[in-house]
Amino acid sequence: MIRKTLLAAVGVSLLTLAALGGGPATTAQAETYFPITGTGSTWSQNALDQWRSNVAKNYAMTVNYSGVGSSSGRRDFIDGTVDFAISEIPFQAKPEDGSAPETVRSGWGYAYMPIVAGGTSFMYNLKINGKRVTNLRLSGETVTKIFTGAITNWNDPAIKADNPGLAMPTKPIVPVIRSDGSGTSAQFTLWMSKQYPALWKKGMTSQFPSFGNAKAQKGSDGVSGYVSQNYGEGAITYVEYSYAKKAGFPVAKLLNKSGYYVEPTASSVAVALMKAEINTNESSPDYLTQILDGVYNNPDKRAYPLSSYSYMIVPTKVQGIFTANKGNTLGAFMRYVLCEGQQQADTLGYSPLPMNLVMAGSDQIKRIPGAGNTGIDTAKCNNPTFKAGDSPSKNQLALTAPYPADCDKQGTSQCTTGTAGAKQDTPTTGSGTGGTANTGTTSGTGTGVDTSTGTGTGTGTTTDENGNVLSSNGSGSGAVASPFTLPDQGMGTNQWLMVTAALLLIGAVVLPPLVSQRMRPGGGRGY
Repeated sequence: MIRKTLLAAVGVSLLTLAALGGGPATTAQAETYFPITGTGSTWSQNALDQWRSNVAKNYAMTVNYSGVGSSSGRRDFIDGTVDFAISEIPFQAKPEDGSAPETVRSGWGYAYMPIVAGGTSFMYNLKINGKRVTNLRLSGETVTKIFTGAITNWNDPAIKADNPGLAMPTKPIVPVIRSDGSGTSAQFTLWMSKQYPALWKKGMTSQFPSFGNAKAQKGSDGVSGYVSQNYGEGAITYVEYSYAKKAGFPVAKLLNKSGYYVEPTASSVAVALMKAEINTNESSPDYLTQILDGVYNNPDKRAYPLSSYSYMIVPTKVQGIFTANKGNTLGAFMRYVLCEGQQQADTLGYSPLPMNLVMAGSDQIKRIPGAGNTGIDTAKCNNPTFKAGDSPSKNQLALTAPYPADCDKQGTSQCTTGTAGAKQDTPTTGSGTGGTANTGTTSGTGTGVDTSTGTGTGTGTTTDENGNVLSSNGSGSGAVASPFTLPDQGMGTNQWLMVTAALLLIGAVVLPPLVSQRMRPGGGRGY
């Protein structure tokens, strides 16, 4: 009887093992994926790192990536030392900063593929009377003057006008800029050159010029890391919204064309990008690149003006270190990114791509050698911006985007809710109309603002995920950093296979002695 039980248990385990290794959900795991390597944007890196983790766990797919900056990524692609690159801007045949032309060698092929959208935000570290500010508002002109050195102190009249509910401190502003060639710098400077040409006359540039009190740091993690330190109090930087969420710090709400201060959430970016124009000329070397003038001037109250999306630059020929075998991996990875991967965009601080860009990306996948000429079936694509039967111009996220609160309108006393990583730490309402808040006296008819963030009176030190002290007075004030953890995808097939194999091993080691004892005279009782 025991032998039959043992055989039955082993049989069940083997059947379970076989079931886990097959079926439609694990078809991709039957394939052998060759590792692929890319470099480039730090703006997109948080999203890419999540996707790489997902496919490694669920599909045994290795995607190596190094965030060295968009400029370096484009150069690596030109040199043929990577399989793909990621950038916020296309190759620059005539860089406006005077650097060498970025020319892909003769006979090589490439295509731009949109991968994720987002907002370039202004992360800051500011306190008033020892309490962290989490609800700062800034106009585009004020931002431009800060990053050109025209505004140098937090109590400047222009900043006060944006923030009538805050008693701005007399404290020097420390602008933190990128020291490396950056797509974020390019997007930011392009916006300034288009919107405030009298203030920013240098055009679009990936190399942000040093000025005045500015501090230069490498990479998005470098600039956000500087701002999040204790010595970063008074600092402000331009960085992808995802990094502020990751660090547990707030971003400034930016004034849009309708007179509302807006945070770069997934929905506000989706609304803004409804006015983006896309280069649809398939014969153009810049096919699928973005034209953002309409985004900057979008009249929708919900739109975040400094919205854009990032590209993966993929090979359309076997070249450099790229092979058709790698193309199979690259194609499978991109199919994942454009559908399932977009579900996590909002959580990570980005905005998922709409259907028209997913369809365009699908066409580009078919051009990759080794990808199998297989694109995407939008009826089966689990992307949160559309559902089966939607037209390409429809964006579910934009349709359901909330309108800004009345207190976000220019001229109001301003909202008290924190932003980005500090959103969970909401400032409290002050003493009322024209009253005195903990941050000072408000004027006019607005509501006073207490910018303390967090509650409780316990003692101890609050730190961010890197151990940087955010508050140590035990008062609960200050933006509390939330550890940035990748969403749990559950156990993939490989993990279940390992568990099953472990159970079989345990059965093989433990059960035979038990069987042997039971078969001895006396029924294994030992007497």
